Amino acid sequence: MGGLLYLIAVILVILWVIGYVGYSVGGLIHILLVIAIIAVLLRIIRGR
Repeated sequence: MGGLLYLIAVILVILWVIGYVGYSVGGLIHILLVIAIIAVLLRIIRGR
């Protein structure tokens, strides 16, 4: 489960970078970034 959470976080960060650099989608990209950061923090806090 932890690997899947980390994979989702990485994908969301990549999507955010692509959206930030290439397109202006508005708040959606920043919501994806927040979700990715939360996923990474949960992984770090759980220590896995």
